[in-house]
Amino acid sequence: MGSSARTRDGTAVIVVTRLNGHQFGVNPDLLQRIDSAPDTILTLIDGSKYIVEESMTEVIALIHEHRAQLLARAQEIQTSPRATVELVRDEESEDEPTLAHPVPLRPRSR
Repeated sequence: MGSSARTRDGTAVIVVTRLNGHQFGVNPDLLQRIDSAPDTILTLIDGSKYIVEESMTEVIALIHEHRAQLLARAQEIQTSPRATVELVRDEESEDEPTLAHPVPLRPRSR
């Protein structure tokens, strides 16, 4: 049966098995549908299809486990002590002008 993992860039995936035995990771947020006819076929939102060894029930269980882990981690982050960040400014020198009104930042156009 598959499992849950993270890729190098931190993206959470579920690990499933191709019919030839090789495992690969799928981001469950990109799954559009799961068919069972009789093989389990994962269809991604971009139309890509993958046939996997796991049953539809197993894939759904992997997705539920994956989402439960995300929720548990979010709860853990919320309840952990937060680091305090303090903004420190240098004292303004007389030769540096100060703005009476802040200037809004605009995104750079490319």
